[in-house]
Amino acid sequence: MFEVFSGSYYLGRLYVTPTDGECAVMHRAQHERINQEVYATGDGVERLDAPLVMKLESTHFPVHGDEAVPSNTLAVPESMLEGTRIRNPPSLREVFLARRERARQLLEFAGGWQPGGDDSSHVDDGTAG
Repeated sequence: MFEVFSGSYYLGRLYVTPTDGECAVMHRAQHERINQEVYATGDGVERLDAPLVMKLESTHFPVHGDEAVPSNTLAVPESMLEGTRIRNPPSLREVFLARRERARQLLEFAGGWQPGGDDSSHVDDGTAG
């Protein structure tokens, strides 16, 4: 689903669709699998439900798991789609997944957001990668 893009990101393609929710979500099983492959360190018991940090166009945001979301789909709040080039969702789009260290940096930059914190947090840093 995701392949190495750079030292900071993986690149994948997901169907992006709006949601009425307040946070971005993807299929729970895929979320947990990606969490284990990308963010887990292998040291002891680790949470697989911690948010992933993704980037769509120039906005970074946490992504949670949800059984109601179809596989290979990223559901984002409608307000986040307003500033994008997505016009007819669902739309197959390139999505960046921050690697563990990059995710930590972004979360610190966003004011120390931690899992269980404000799920609507996002960072618009205007960079492409």
